Order: sequence, then C-alpha cells, then structure tokens
Amino acid sequence: MTNDSQPIFWRDPQFPHIDLRYIADGHQVRYIPHSHEQWSIGVILKGQSSFLCGDRLHQVAQGDLVIMNAQEVHCCNPAPESAWSYYMMHIDCHWLAQRLFEAGIQDEAVWEPTLQDVIKDSALSEIMHNVCDQLLSDASTHEKSVALNRWLTQLFEHIKQLPREFNERNAPPALAKVAYYLIEHGDLDDPIDKVAARFGFSNSYLTRQFKRYYQTTPHAFRINRRIQLSQIALKNGVPIAEVASQFGFSDQAHFQRAFKERVAATPRQYRTTPCHH
Repeated sequence: MTNDSQPIFWRDPQFPHIDLRYIADGHQVRYIPHSHEQWSIGVILKGQSSFLCGDRLHQVAQGDLVIMNAQEVHCCNPAPESAWSYYMMHIDCHWLAQRLFEAGIQDEAVWEPTLQDVIKDSALSEIMHNVCDQLLSDASTHEKSVALNRWLTQLFEHIKQLPREFNERNAPPALAKVAYYLIEHGDLDDPIDKVAARFGFSNSYLTRQFKRYYQTTPHAFRINRRIQLSQIALKNGVPIAEVASQFGFSDQAHFQRAFKERVAATPRQYRTTPCHH
C-alpha cells in the first residue's frame, strides 16, 4: 500500500462474520462518537489515545486491547503528536456466541455483552496482532480459521476471569423501543419529533434520555445507523450514489462527510480497498 494513512479493510467470503481494519499511520485520524453493529476489539500497535466508551474515559497505549459492545457509542482518537497504528476487528455477536458455546465457555449460544473496556495483557495483545497479520496473509482458510478460533477461546477464557469494569446500564424499555425503531427503520426520514410523539415522548425529553443512556442524540443515533447500513450495502457492491439515496442522505457529499466522520475512510476507500484472502 503506497499510502500508510489509508486503512485496509479485510473481508473474506469464507469469514462472513468478521470484518478487519488495519491502519499503519493514523496520527491524523479523527472520529466523532459512533457505534458498530458488531462486537469489536482492537489492538493498539503504536501510539497512545484517549478512549471514550459510553461515559467511561480511559488512557490507552501500545499493547492495550480496547473493547466495544455492539451499538455502544465510543470514540478513540490519537493524542497530539502521537503515532497511531492499530488493528480493529468487528465480529457478529450471534456467530461469536455460537463459537463460545461450542468451545464450552458459555452455557448457552446467546450473546452476553462484555463488561470490560480495556485489557492490558501483553500475551493476548501479541496473539491478536499475529492473528490479524495472518488474516491479511496468504495463509490457507483452514490456518486462518484455526488461529482465529484459538485466539477467541483464549481471549474469552481470560475475559471470564476478569472483574467487571462497569455495570451494564440498560435503557428503560420504553426508550429501548425508540432505539430499536431507529435501528430497524434507519432508512426512513420521519422527523425525530414525530418519532418521539409516536412513542409518547416530547422531543426534548427523548433527546435528554438518549444522551443519558446512549451518549448521543436520536438524530445522531439514526445517522450512525444509516452509516452501518451503508457499509453493508457497499460491501455488497451497491453503487455509492444509490447507497446515498437509499439511506436518506441529501447528496453524495453529505453521505461522504457523514461516512468519513465515523469510519475515517471515504465510501470509495471502504468499498475498493483490496481484500486479502
């Protein structure tokens, strides 16, 4: 790759439940608070950062593992003048729960959110680094699968022994219904005040409650969901202009700006970055 600041997105039809991002030089990367549809874990290869996950702030550096539950708002930007390189892996929660059940780590094949934001363990960090390198390599599908599953088993056996860093704070059921509606209908463009009224809230109260439980506004929550849906569409080869229109962006410039703020790559980079397998 000629430009180390451009991320590599690894995707492989043999591993449809895994997305991997690598960036060699991200010292100029800036994200706004966002979330992912999958459970996510990253390993910091170089540099240091302030890592905000939910309402919890951590200082993280080379060798640390950072964890984000699905739909959990977070933000991780490099410190000023700091180098910044990392791998970030996004894993489908249902697939992961099934793997952990089969490995005997969970009693049921039902996903339970993790309760740690940061793991400081040099051995696990090195293993993740090596597994990610292997996924980007020309190793066989079997070799990659063995390495990935072995690492996930080691990781979650370790997580199982850790004290919880925070208590899971579930939104009230009535508020969760609004969030679920915005997730399920991210492509609709009904005004947020109409959405609030639909569920018996005033616009101002809904906004306050969203900020309290989701660390974002309902509008930003919906934009983030549209970006998640657009990523799926781009991976499936849908043209950029069609994606922008389908998910309610006024034009391609608006779509590109919102996408880059949350993915730190343009839609074209996300779609066309070579996949290694």
